[in-house]
Amino acid sequence: MKPSALIVSPLLMAVCVPLVPVNAQTHQHQHAGHQHAGDANVTDAASVERPKIFLDKSPRVVAYQLARLDNERLLLVERAPDDPQYVPVYQAILTRAGMSPQYRQEAAEALAKLLDSDPASVLLEALQGLPSDSRQARLTVDQLAEMLLQLPQETLSDSRQELTALAGTASETLRGIGFAALLTAGESERAWSLATADPAATLAWLSGIRRVPSVNARNAERERLISLIVASEEPTVRRAAIGSLAAIPAGQADTFRRIAAFAADHEYRDTSVRTLLSVPESERDEEVAAELVRVLVSHAESTPAESRTSDRFIDAMQLADQLLPRLPVSASRSYRERLREVTVRVVRIRTVEEEMRYDLPYFAVEAGRPVQLVLQNDDLMPHNLVITVPGALQEVAQAGLVAGASGGWQGKQYVPESEQVLFATHMVQAHQQERITFEAPTEPGEYPYVCTFPQHWYRMYGVMVVVEDLDAWLQNPVVPADPIGSNRSFVQAWTVDDFKPDLESGLRGRSPEIGMRLFAEASCLACHKIGSEGGLMGPELGKVFERWKGDAEAVLREILDPSYRIEDKYAMHLVLTLDGQTISGIVVKEDKDSVILLTNPESQEPTVIAQSEIEEMVKSSTSMMPKALLDRYTRDEVLELLAFLKDQDL
Repeated sequence: MKPSALIVSPLLMAVCVPLVPVNAQTHQHQHAGHQHAGDANVTDAASVERPKIFLDKSPRVVAYQLARLDNERLLLVERAPDDPQYVPVYQAILTRAGMSPQYRQEAAEALAKLLDSDPASVLLEALQGLPSDSRQARLTVDQLAEMLLQLPQETLSDSRQELTALAGTASETLRGIGFAALLTAGESERAWSLATADPAATLAWLSGIRRVPSVNARNAERERLISLIVASEEPTVRRAAIGSLAAIPAGQADTFRRIAAFAADHEYRDTSVRTLLSVPESERDEEVAAELVRVLVSHAESTPAESRTSDRFIDAMQLADQLLPRLPVSASRSYRERLREVTVRVVRIRTVEEEMRYDLPYFAVEAGRPVQLVLQNDDLMPHNLVITVPGALQEVAQAGLVAGASGGWQGKQYVPESEQVLFATHMVQAHQQERITFEAPTEPGEYPYVCTFPQHWYRMYGVMVVVEDLDAWLQNPVVPADPIGSNRSFVQAWTVDDFKPDLESGLRGRSPEIGMRLFAEASCLACHKIGSEGGLMGPELGKVFERWKGDAEAVLREILDPSYRIEDKYAMHLVLTLDGQTISGIVVKEDKDSVILLTNPESQEPTVIAQSEIEEMVKSSTSMMPKALLDRYTRDEVLELLAFLKDQDL
C-alpha cells in the first residue's frame, strides 16, 4: 500500500481497521496523490495510469464511458476547473452514488465556474436530474439537498425563483427540498404562500421544515405549525404538522401540553407519541403527564395481545415508562402494576448513526422482574448488546473477540461462553432490530452492557442498574459509575470552523507529553502506532502532517469529519437481500454471480452473497470511523493532540 493510501482517516480510533480488499492489487489507483482540484493537500504518489475518456464524443457516449468507472477510477479521470471539456466529469462526480462530500463539493464549485453559474443553480439542476426510485438514489438526493441547504442565505435568496419552481414540482421529495431551501433563504412568507395552495403543498412544506438546518428558521415556523394542528380539517395535514413539531426546539413545554391532548385519539396517537417522546423530560408538565399516563395505560389494556409487539405500541409504552417518574410513587406503582398485567416492560436502546454508541447510557430495572430489551441498529455497522456481571465489561469484550464470528454463547457471534455473560442479542445488522426478553437479576447492582463486535467496547457501552424498588429509584435516580472508569462528560460537538481563527497559533507551545497522554487516553494507541508504541491494526501516524503537506486544517477535518473524504475501496455498502436481511461491509469483489463483503476486520473469511439473492446494494458515503470522537475533550486538549501529531514529523 502506498503511503498516501494510509490516510483513510488520521485518527481512526480503535474500530477503524484499514481493511484492504482482496482484489486490492487491481485497485492501486490512489486518487489522493494527484493534483486534481481538492487533492492538492496530499503528498504525490507514484505515477498511475489514468482511465482514458474520449471527451470529444457525443454526450451520450461520454456519459457511457464515465458510467463504466467505479468511484475510485472516476476520481482518477483528468479534470481541471478552467477547461469546459471536463464539465461531464464534474457532473458525474457530483451525482455519483456513494461519493464523498469533499469531491461533491469540488465538483459543484468547478461546475459553477465552468458554466458561469452559481453553486445553488448547479445543485438544483443536479437534483432535478436524479431519479428517486431506489434507496441509493434517495441517499444521493439527500446528500445534494444537504449541500444546497448549507449554502449562505444570500446565495439561496438570489435563487428564489428557481427554489419557488422546485417547490412546485411533481416530486414530493423535491418539493420538500424546495420549501426547505426557501425557508433557509429567509423566504418564509413566500414559502407559506405557496404552502397554503392545497393540502399536497402544505404536506411538502411540513416535510421541508424537518430538513431546515437553522434552528432559528425552524423555530420561526412554530406558530404556523400550531395553526395547522388547531384548525386543519385534513387529518393527513394535522398528523404531519404534529410530527414536524418535533423538529421545533422552541416552546417545548407548550408542545407537550398541546400534543398530549391528541394521544387519546387513535387517529393521531402514534404521531403524537413520537413527538411527545422528543420533548425533554424537564419540559413535561406533571399534571399533563399524569393524565397522559392514564390515557396510555388504558390504551395498553385495550390493545389486543397480538398488537402489543408493534413498534407503535412500544413507542407508547416507552413514553408511559418515561412519564411514570413524574407521578407520586404510589400512583406510579399502581399504574406499573396495571401495565404488568398486560405487557412486559420494554426498554428500547438505539445505536447512534456514525458515532458508535448507544443512545441510552443507562437504564434501571427492578430485581427479579421480566423485561424486554429492544436493540434498534440505526447505524451502518453491525452491533450487538451483551449484558455482563458487574465489573466484567472489558474481560467479556476481549473474550468476545476470541469467540469470533463463528459464534460462542448460544451460537451468537462475538459472545463468549462465559459465566460472566448474562444476556445477549445476536449481531444486529444495519437498520434492523432484535428483542430479547429476560428476568432481571435478583441481586441489585450495576450491570454493564456492551457491544462485543471487535474493538467497539472502547466507546459502545452502558449500564443496566438493577434496583429493589424501581418506582422509588426513578424518583431520585443515581447516575451509575462509568464501567470503564472514564470521568469525561460531553464538552462540545466540535467542528473545523471552531478552530479556524487561530489554528496555526494554537499549535504552538504545546506539550508532547500531554499530547501523547491524550492520544493514549482516546484509545488511539489501540490501533495506531506512534514511534515504537501503539497497535498495528490502523495506519501508522508518525508522518500524517507530512502526507498532508503540513495542512493542520485538513488533518483536523479528517479527525472531526471522517466522512468528508472516504477512499472508494473503504466505502461501506449495505446489501439488502430478498429475504429481508441487511448486511453491511466493504466490497472486496463483485462479479455477475456474487458479491464478496468483508463484514468484520477480524474475519478470516469474507461473506459471499449470490447476486440472485440481492434485492438492492446501497453504497454509503459514511465513513467507518465514528464521528464525535473528541466531543468529550476540551478545545485545548484537541489542539494538544493535533500538535502532538504534528510534532511526529520533526
